Amino acid sequence: MDPTQDPRIKTVVIVGGGTAGWMTAAALARLIVPGGVRVTLVESVEIGTVGVGESTLPHIRAFNERLGIDEAEFMKATRATFKLGIQFNDWARLGDSYIHPFGDYGAPGGEVPFHHYWLKGSRTADIGPIDDYSLPVVAAREGRYAPPSDDARSLMSTYGYAYQLDASLYARFLRTRAEAGGVTRVEGRIVDVSQDGMSGDIRSVTLDRGDVIEADLFIDCSGFRGLLVEQTLKSGYQDWSNWLPCDRAVAMPCASDQPTVAYTRATALEAGWQFRIPLQHRVGNGYVYCSSFIDQGAATDRLIGRLEGEALKEPNHIRFQAGRRTRNWVGNCVSVGLSGGFIEPLESTSIYLIQIAITKLIELWPDRRSAATDAEEFNRQMDLEFERIRDFIILHYAATERTDSPLWNHVRTMTLPDSLAGKIELFRERGVVQEYREGLFLHPSWIAVYLGQRVVPRRYHPLADHRADADLVAALLRLRGTIAQAAGRLPTQDAYIARHCAYDRSAA
Repeated sequence: MDPTQDPRIKTVVIVGGGTAGWMTAAALARLIVPGGVRVTLVESVEIGTVGVGESTLPHIRAFNERLGIDEAEFMKATRATFKLGIQFNDWARLGDSYIHPFGDYGAPGGEVPFHHYWLKGSRTADIGPIDDYSLPVVAAREGRYAPPSDDARSLMSTYGYAYQLDASLYARFLRTRAEAGGVTRVEGRIVDVSQDGMSGDIRSVTLDRGDVIEADLFIDCSGFRGLLVEQTLKSGYQDWSNWLPCDRAVAMPCASDQPTVAYTRATALEAGWQFRIPLQHRVGNGYVYCSSFIDQGAATDRLIGRLEGEALKEPNHIRFQAGRRTRNWVGNCVSVGLSGGFIEPLESTSIYLIQIAITKLIELWPDRRSAATDAEEFNRQMDLEFERIRDFIILHYAATERTDSPLWNHVRTMTLPDSLAGKIELFRERGVVQEYREGLFLHPSWIAVYLGQRVVPRRYHPLADHRADADLVAALLRLRGTIAQAAGRLPTQDAYIARHCAYDRSAA
């Protein structure tokens, strides 16, 4: 680079709108544009978005807060509901059900993690499932919700929450904020990408109407196509379908007159699983399946036959391949969202992966002298995020005892990644959850799926024996009752939303 040139990034082009594009644009409008950077977003109304992901993780709250978004305003605009966890039905065995909560098990304190006390107690008395010792689980099962307490000593501080939202309305909401913050939207379809002859970096994109838009940095939010990162820069793709064979989805919303619950439901079916996501105005439904074991027509009929109310749209069919880009940041191009990879939304990770890519990009915001080292670190961190989510999703399939269909026989007997096989054996032998510094799912999440899917440790931590059997059982049963009473005092989710953040149905 010429030392007389200004090394700062002054212009950015975001390719693609949808949730990924407008989340990126809104974040840059808030955090980057005020520094003198000009941001342009290019999208075409001719190119649709996937628009299925409607369930989130608690991390989205920090993203919204950083952008200065008022929660009630956001929930009204996106017709969102609160979410305390994810319910899994029929995963280990037909008839099984558990909830992965956004919170801890037990109460604050203890020499060892709570599940060791529960394991010890369950071997001497009938103390109930571990779900009964999680306040968010009990509240979710009863359709109740209230925000957690800030008092770390309180049982009400032992959980977090996320949202179930309309992704297209979220994108629209963020677009308004991004444009108000200085982002320029350009309508058009990209027909050509120009690269620098020496470095290979992208110089400009050309639109179907002839406009040429140059930039210092390009952000690829073009979805599965990977218009820049793959079609132009040939990043490469790691295929994970040998572990995650589902490669299709059919989605359609329906009406519902059921009370709104504070959890997303994932029900294992013969060739995949069905999601149910309750919003204020409708329920999102979908069948994520493996095309090797069921065809599109049969999968669509299966989903339609399981809808609880009138279908509100025609079926939306989606094809995908589980995996990630070999490099998410190549040259002066960063992939965000589906352009960077895809892991089926079993644990609501799609919007999280958008958010974490945006966050890491801003943390590593480059200038033209440091882009190579920034890209290397970004790719390292995103690789960890994808791979640790991958392993957690594989666990749901591998930890099954089902033998009723070819899909379940396949995943029950497949060879696992070494990074997951070791984790499972450590827990099965000693009840230890392998910790890591970087990555999404922490201790309670692994406990929920291990125990919920019958991966039970052979032994508990010796320090749990510091509590005498009778004393421990009595304490556990008291805690179980306390949690049930605390959950019972909460308002229903519908009552809380009606009071604080219901959307205006008359204006819809």
